[in-house]
Amino acid sequence: MAKIIRASGAKKARVPSVPNRPAKKAAKTLPARTKRAPKPKPWTPAEIHEAFSRFRKANPEPKGELEHLNPYTLLVAVVLSAQATDAGVNKATRALFAVADTPEKMLALGEDKVRDYIRTIGLYRNKAKNVIALSQKLIDEFGGEVPRTRAEIESLPGAGRKTANVVLNMAYGEHTMAVDTHVFRVGNRTGLASGNTPLEVELGLEKVIPPEFMRHAHHWLILHGRYTCLARKPRCEVCLINDLCRWPEKTV
Repeated sequence: MAKIIRASGAKKARVPSVPNRPAKKAAKTLPARTKRAPKPKPWTPAEIHEAFSRFRKANPEPKGELEHLNPYTLLVAVVLSAQATDAGVNKATRALFAVADTPEKMLALGEDKVRDYIRTIGLYRNKAKNVIALSQKLIDEFGGEVPRTRAEIESLPGAGRKTANVVLNMAYGEHTMAVDTHVFRVGNRTGLASGNTPLEVELGLEKVIPPEFMRHAHHWLILHGRYTCLARKPRCEVCLINDLCRWPEKTV
């Protein structure tokens, strides 16, 4: 049999190279869908009327806990109450308002002395500056009187929407809804008016609360949040509206 002899210098035939194909992407694994808790059923108008009827029966004339002598001192007290307790503000303002219950008297007192009076309140330096500045603006632009519109009150140093709503409600009887941390919590927890911001809760409450209750509604809700619907340990067992509340974690 003939022997096949290859030439020693012969080169092996090259196999044309195939470009690397991208690896197939692994199929995306979607996380298992978690069952969402069913959205609570909205309050009916009859239930809302019943809830506020109970609040009214228990406390026909609720009062705000910030001590004041007139619309001006109310405005100052609310500005001072930001990030502070009402009790702490009252302790400081009793002496302050005894000597300065008008914008003119506050300006005469001066920023340094105002600061001394309110030293026990958080952020007292900046708040003293705001009190003097808003007093000056009241004199320059509003004849020394606290204005009666939200926009004008919000234009004052240190005053925001909540401040304006409190003053309009308490000083002038307007049907406004001031949303603080207590009202925000109660609105969301009970399901009366859910929202991610104080403004959303405010507008939601104004939409559902009957006009006959709006004069005192924000006080009832503040007091309910402060003394019953507490942040950490809500007192559901003594809650006036526990049978109406939509909170899934209530203890009764």
